[in-house]
Amino acid sequence: MKITYLGHSCFLLQSKDGVRVLTDPYTKVGYELPERIRADIVTVSHGHFDHNYLAAVESGAKILNQAGAYNVCGLSFIGQESAHDPVGGKMRGKNIIFKTEIDGVVVCHLGDLGEELSAQILQKIDKVDVLLLPVGGTYTIDAAQAKAYVAAIRPKIVIPMHYRPTDGTLDIATEKAFLEGYEVIRPLEKYQTEIEKDGLKTEETQIIFLERKK
Repeated sequence: MKITYLGHSCFLLQSKDGVRVLTDPYTKVGYELPERIRADIVTVSHGHFDHNYLAAVESGAKILNQAGAYNVCGLSFIGQESAHDPVGGKMRGKNIIFKTEIDGVVVCHLGDLGEELSAQILQKIDKVDVLLLPVGGTYTIDAAQAKAYVAAIRPKIVIPMHYRPTDGTLDIATEKAFLEGYEVIRPLEKYQTEIEKDGLKTEETQIIFLERKK
């Protein structure tokens, strides 16, 4: 599976068979998506402009924006409802956590998760190989909370998202506080990494930092 980071909470996940899954397309965050994107499936964690900008996607994609179980293009998805804030969604509404398995690798995109760590939310996330994790705070969990999730879930790989890059304008923190204390892998491609099921045998969680593809 190939993972390309397009910035904010937007990733393009591509299977070996060429199925393309786009997560949380955005607009108006201080930069724009680099191009009109071709995708077979688009997951949308919630209805805010910086996560549901479907105008950036070529027509024909299957849109998943509700909790539930789906089977699209040979891939199974589970969307679990969570809260966008620490008070059960009373401030910012609900958020959908999406999980899928691509090329034998279980991927979980947490969207704009704002809940404190709990047994209930951990049960929804369950076992994960690759965790796409918000770390910027303000509108999501912050760096310290994100680290607590990593320690509790113990995924094979964590890729941080929803942090403020140098050209961003949102009132969220950079990635620095989250990355501090970890041994961080920075791929030569910078914005892209490939993950194979056979390469996930390590016992320790690996932190992969991807820069936004411009």
